[in-house]
Amino acid sequence: MRRPGILAAAFLATALALAPGLALARAGSGSSFGSRGSQTYSLPPSTNTSPYSAAPMQRSLTQPAAPSYANPGYANPGYAQGYGNRSPFVSGLMGGLIGAGIGGMLFGHGLFGGINGFGSMFGLLIQLVLIFWLVRWVFRRFFSAPAVAGPSLFDRMGAQQPARPNVVPLSGMPAARAIQIGPSDYQAFEQLLKGVQQAWSNHDINTLRAVATPEMVSYFAEQLGEQTSRGVRNYVSDVRLDQGDLSEAWAEEGREYATVAMRFSMVDVTRDHAGQVVDGSLAERITVTEIWTFMRVAGGRWILSAIQQAR
Repeated sequence: MRRPGILAAAFLATALALAPGLALARAGSGSSFGSRGSQTYSLPPSTNTSPYSAAPMQRSLTQPAAPSYANPGYANPGYAQGYGNRSPFVSGLMGGLIGAGIGGMLFGHGLFGGINGFGSMFGLLIQLVLIFWLVRWVFRRFFSAPAVAGPSLFDRMGAQQPARPNVVPLSGMPAARAIQIGPSDYQAFEQLLKGVQQAWSNHDINTLRAVATPEMVSYFAEQLGEQTSRGVRNYVSDVRLDQGDLSEAWAEEGREYATVAMRFSMVDVTRDHAGQVVDGSLAERITVTEIWTFMRVAGGRWILSAIQQAR
């Protein structure tokens, strides 16, 4: 009698496990990697487009600096490994809930002994999902009030609006200074967004080398190689920038950086070697929000140096 329930739970668990990988095959594959100079392990300021800032870097060639009270991102050893700073309240709540659940299972009462109908694996899975969303809501509701960085660069129709760069607090970098970002820079950022996605779809490593840092190209090449090994190919087309905000812009050691939150939509499909669509839909657009950091030498042109996912 319990076999159908177990099979259903297994199917749901598989779907949940695969869900983050769906429609994330665009350039970067939904990951956070690259370098932002001395700010690599500091979260960019929040913006209207990305009110909860960005996910920490998962991969970077930049080595973390020594711990500093002025840079709380360095104070947590797990931060550089992509875990970020954790709230003691959330950690205690999650630990208490999970601890109680494990204790209940050890004594044969299911995850929560008082809910007898949820003793099956399916019930366990549903409860874990509910706990996750509850803790996520509590964290965002009470501990992540967004501090908006500045006015939007693009409104909902894509029209440009004026924006001012933020003063960037760079710990231990006295030579750093805020820089001015103008309309031509914003146009360059939008063109790079579209150019990177097109080169990604074409598996054009040479073009990627012209629009991104060598570090970013190495990550892209690795991801494209994985596609080739699996016998699939991702295609991104009709990319439209719907809204964008400047998060921060600064100069250090002869280089200039600009971090921009961008919400954009596209047609994102993956095909197999026979040309059949195995993921995504040609008739459906998807919308994502990412934080891109661009870099240039003084007087040079902008190139992509980091991608982070919005939280």
